[in-house]
Amino acid sequence: MPQLQRDEAQTRARQIDVHRYDIALDLTQGDERFGSRTVIHFTARTDGDTFVELRPAELHTATLDGRPLDPATLDDNRLPLTGLTAGPHELQLHATMRYSRTGEGMHRFTDPADGEAYVYTQLFMQDVQRVFAAFDQPDLKAVFALTVQAPENWTVLANGITEHLGEGHWKAAPTPLISTYLVAVAAGPWHSVRTEHAGLPFGIHCRRSLAPHLDADAEEILDLTRRCFDRYHQIFEEPYPFDSYDQAFVPEFNAGAMENPGLVTFRDEFVYRSAVTDTERQTRGMVISHEMAHMWFGDLVTLQWWDDIWLNESFAEYMGYQVLSEATRFTDTWTDFAIARKSWGYDADQRPSTHPVAPAPEDVPDTASALLNFDGISYAKGASALRQLVAWLGEKDFLAGINDHFARHRFGNATLADFIDSLARATHRDVHTWAARWLRTTGVDTLTPVVGDTDGHWNLTVEQTGSPDGTRPHRLTVGLYDPDPHTPGRLVARTPLTLDVPDDPAHTGTGRRPALLLLNDQDLTYAKVRLDPASWDTALAALSGLPDPLTRAVVWNAARDMVRDGELAPTAYLDAARAHLPHETDLAILQGVLAFARTQIADRYLTPTARHTALTTLTALSRDILRRTEGPEHGTAAGLRLTAVRAFIDSATTPEGIQDWLDDGSVPGGPHLDPELRWRILGRLATLGAAPTAELHATIDAELTRDPSATGREGAARCRAALPDPAAKQAAWDALFTTDEDTALSNYLFTATATGFWAPEHHDLLRPYVARYFAEAPGLAAARGPALAEAAGRYAFPATFVDEETLHLGETCLTDRNPTPALRRKLTDQLDDLRRALRVRTTTAGTPDAGTPDAGTPAAGTNGAGTNGAGTNGAPTGAPTGSPTGSPTGMPH
Repeated sequence: MPQLQRDEAQTRARQIDVHRYDIALDLTQGDERFGSRTVIHFTARTDGDTFVELRPAELHTATLDGRPLDPATLDDNRLPLTGLTAGPHELQLHATMRYSRTGEGMHRFTDPADGEAYVYTQLFMQDVQRVFAAFDQPDLKAVFALTVQAPENWTVLANGITEHLGEGHWKAAPTPLISTYLVAVAAGPWHSVRTEHAGLPFGIHCRRSLAPHLDADAEEILDLTRRCFDRYHQIFEEPYPFDSYDQAFVPEFNAGAMENPGLVTFRDEFVYRSAVTDTERQTRGMVISHEMAHMWFGDLVTLQWWDDIWLNESFAEYMGYQVLSEATRFTDTWTDFAIARKSWGYDADQRPSTHPVAPAPEDVPDTASALLNFDGISYAKGASALRQLVAWLGEKDFLAGINDHFARHRFGNATLADFIDSLARATHRDVHTWAARWLRTTGVDTLTPVVGDTDGHWNLTVEQTGSPDGTRPHRLTVGLYDPDPHTPGRLVARTPLTLDVPDDPAHTGTGRRPALLLLNDQDLTYAKVRLDPASWDTALAALSGLPDPLTRAVVWNAARDMVRDGELAPTAYLDAARAHLPHETDLAILQGVLAFARTQIADRYLTPTARHTALTTLTALSRDILRRTEGPEHGTAAGLRLTAVRAFIDSATTPEGIQDWLDDGSVPGGPHLDPELRWRILGRLATLGAAPTAELHATIDAELTRDPSATGREGAARCRAALPDPAAKQAAWDALFTTDEDTALSNYLFTATATGFWAPEHHDLLRPYVARYFAEAPGLAAARGPALAEAAGRYAFPATFVDEETLHLGETCLTDRNPTPALRRKLTDQLDDLRRALRVRTTTAGTPDAGTPDAGTPAAGTNGAGTNGAGTNGAPTGAPTGSPTGSPTGMPH
């Protein structure tokens, strides 16, 4: 499909003004297709030619000012409009469109739990043309008036308040001026909870089979929504600009959520049907807050072209965390950001595919290249830069600049230059230079302390490497800590320092130097930090004794970066986790550290031989947490225990223990097994080949009968793909790589199957599929589009085959097979991660500490929790689960 070029969009924006769309959708035409009629009212500024975008199954008629156009002139997704004269015009198009199964355009889903069907739109970037005809670029805003014909028992939701006119006919209130990609429809037999706040109707909606779970959390979701809404009105002078606020939790959604004005769509995994930790509830709250921020950042004021996507995402990311921490019970959001989100930005910024937060216009020439920038840089790095800007500028001036920006560009479009000009009017600081150094550059700085201690004085100098000419400015806090004289293993804080690097990077103190000097305490800037040798010794001895979880997160991130950079042995990181995680009270830290240890260290950075020892270490750690959390399940302890139970399951090296849990339906001491835990255990048992294949198939079928939900169907697909059986692997492969529209997997079933397929335990069985992946993935991506291309590059990639052969096959694929832009980006990133894993294995092989003082063995003061490697106490095997939040699939838009 032709991609819209930036210069084409600029030309068209000079040619025409678009005023109004009248859209009529008919959702009663069956399971595969729907009807779409569009009337576009626009004005041509000059005589000339242009085009409108549409991707129909069939274009029936098209007329311009009553003059028929030939449908045969539709060239892929472009219908030429030739001979336009200056003045007003009316374009009418009647088409039949295809429903999607990949979460793009108009996605249709049939709930296996009750057979009910649901449809919703995701029109981001260039998918509006899958639903109705449009001049599809963000700077041609218009009013959208929508009518929908739906089955009689359905409810239709849209950007504006909808009215049922009878016999399945619905009408939505016309929108204010918005961009094409923000139009939204969600239709089906929704279960709804409605209320009113600040004079506006609020609603939350989900499919009927999830109704009990939504009802259980409805007050929490609505309370978070109200609190964030009120807080935004305290800090923004411009009021909420739309007529209602609905939040629909929809099935098989690719992103975390989408900021459609008045109708935010969320992935319906946020309607929890099984137990979750409080940190996971906080994540849901952050996404609610993030999407609400978009009502101003993105919807009220919209980027002019996709090179300024940071004006949407970085701001919504920053405001999402900040407002949630200010307005709700979730006051430690920045710890979760540090441990689970920021690493996504650091990793992306160290790959060949890195780009500036605000790339140059010439670097985003079309929509395909723009789509690649929805990554850890536009979200996590951009939000980190804004947090640093607030620390440097002050919140008062920052908010003054934002409010000036809204006032000057409301219901219009804006650029980076526009925003920086608004900030400059609010402060005496040189924000233009700040923006050039932070937003137009790439890469991660590294800040290293040089500490001296002589003649009753100690001194600190911060060395900066990584940024262009060493000039990226950092305002950072330096934490100073000493052992608590009353409590062994605990640290107490001195008054911290504030330094500006590189302008004022040094400090001299009197008396004894602190036992621990921590750069970037409170995580106010975006940089990798290192610890001096004495501080590292202190951290190893008393990391869990640091009083603030955000401080602990900074230390853990430093250790993570050192492992990735080959400066700390992966086994040393595991030893630190073994020593300190049993005493960790913050759920975000526990989940994030365990995820890195399990998915990166065990599966990628250690050799297959060392992997078993790593899992044993993590098993012992999980057992310690389970022992510590015995007793009534509530609050943080319940979350810690649930995390340990998941850990115990995910990397069991034998069926013993977890098989008993499945048979009993409960973990000794709790919790009872809910559907998520049952599928998790069954997936691990399948991977381990805990029984003959036929018996495991029967067990999977029985569990699917017990849980016939969409989530159950995904669990069964994952388990079947995980079986160590040649026929099962071939069947999974055939399902993954078919391009036949009638039999191809939906986006969620594809992901479930792929994640079950590549088990590290099955390397001998899977080796032939590595070459097949690189041969077949490009064709799949080309046939099924960007969403499946991204999934194929992320989940179907043979990530645990860390060897030169895989690297060679991947590089050859990039050179010879011309993968689509979305797949090329994922392959580029995956191959860079593979090279890093190979370097880590080579650099740290056989060295307990990789040159870092005392990194191999935790020091005293850990209450006897430390071991030097393998687990002890005869603990059953097990390991931590999952990956930290912030993967692109789960990210909010």
